[in-house]
Amino acid sequence: MNSTLESQYSISSKNDLYLSTPKKLLIDGEWQDSVSGGTFEVRNPATEEVIARVTDGQAADIDLAVKAARRAFESGPWARMTPSDRSKIIWKIADLLEENADQFAELEALDNGKPITVAKAADVALAVDLFRYMAGWATKINGDSISISVPYMPGEQFHTYTKKEPVGVVGQIIPWNFPLLMAAWKLGPALATGCTIVLKPAEETPLSAIRLGELMMEAGLPKGVVNIVTGFGETAGAPLAAHPDVDKIAFTGSTDIGRLIVKAAGETNLKKVTLELGGKSPNIILDDADLDLAIPGAASAIFFNHGQCCCAGSRLMVQESIFDKVVEGVAEFAQNIKVGNGLDAATQMGPLVSTDQFNRVSGFLDSGKQQGARAVTGGNRFGDTGYFVEPTVFVDTRSDMRIVQEEIFGPVVCAMPFKGIEDVAAAANGTDFGLAAGIWTRDVSKAHSVANVIRAGNVWINCYNIFDAALPFGGYKQSGWGREMGKEAIDLYTETKAVTIRL
Repeated sequence: MNSTLESQYSISSKNDLYLSTPKKLLIDGEWQDSVSGGTFEVRNPATEEVIARVTDGQAADIDLAVKAARRAFESGPWARMTPSDRSKIIWKIADLLEENADQFAELEALDNGKPITVAKAADVALAVDLFRYMAGWATKINGDSISISVPYMPGEQFHTYTKKEPVGVVGQIIPWNFPLLMAAWKLGPALATGCTIVLKPAEETPLSAIRLGELMMEAGLPKGVVNIVTGFGETAGAPLAAHPDVDKIAFTGSTDIGRLIVKAAGETNLKKVTLELGGKSPNIILDDADLDLAIPGAASAIFFNHGQCCCAGSRLMVQESIFDKVVEGVAEFAQNIKVGNGLDAATQMGPLVSTDQFNRVSGFLDSGKQQGARAVTGGNRFGDTGYFVEPTVFVDTRSDMRIVQEEIFGPVVCAMPFKGIEDVAAAANGTDFGLAAGIWTRDVSKAHSVANVIRAGNVWINCYNIFDAALPFGGYKQSGWGREMGKEAIDLYTETKAVTIRL
């Protein structure tokens, strides 16, 4: 490990021990090497130093994991367990996660780069809450009794009811921007409904998912119910998406990869698919907004998690009479953000997650400048070590620019003025995405009017990035299929069986 990192930011003894041995695959309740015996490196994006070695799972390992999940679903104790007993195990997972909050926050800071204080307050806390929320759902998944009329059988009576049953073996592929939280979003509803799972974490950030697997075993989860296969998208994620014995795939990531997931699912067994994909979210500030609230809110909407949020408010749309004041305020906010190592408690923004992501965002910065956009602040690399990018505010943008149309997934916002409220809806909806939107106004009628015409799955008014386990999250258009969290997530992990008895 980098000596500067060790001297400035000490790693807890718990994680020092945890990282000292190669991380293995969890298959059928056992931690094991891959069939190939290969491993890969995990790097700290703040220092570019190797912090761990992780087992490189591939197609053969995916097959073993799917078979273990199938056995657990068809004949293991999970299938016969009462909803109450499943709930207790899920709740225990939450308790253990909460007890180990410091360790998980540090792991997120190490392999993702996010500030440790943010990881503990947001990522870990929300993951704990998600498991507890879903533990409650385990005992509340019920069908209905239906009174039916059969016109071609007059006088006959029937007793008809529906049952909610688990969809079966689920493959889950999670991203690197919120490694622990996205694992919780996926695992929670699947466990509550009685499914069994093969989880594929992002290769950049597998450490918290592996540690979570250890806690799930400690909580008493039967073997094979959750299997964790680390590896790369092409060699582990793709075989999981295409596996003929997987009943459902749940994926969070880019829209381009989402299309590949759909294709793979369709070419094998027409497995069910839910997708939480990209975004290019508008953040709309009307001229009657409380700017003391809206300016820091707009800055947080894009700079939170280093801009690596699918719902980031990356298109800042400001009514022209207040445009200059808002841009000046957001730029000043950006200039005062403390960028640094996520292990530093004072850090407010860490690095991008990898060299690939750094090159991607840097390419967008270059593209914006070449197409005529002007960086009011930022626009360059930050420092000379690690994958850091300056918080950036672009003006003089046009709707045809790549930085306006495409998801950058970095701390880069495009500010653009609009004249009247009648103009903003078309501009806000003028992308292929529809994940989220923000509206800032003191006028409740305007707020509802604009919210009604925005085609997005989540609309925040006088706030941004508000998440709760009960609040469904997902998008319109190319931002995905289905919803995470809330009752909607439970529905997506169940099948409905209708039973009719002639009396």
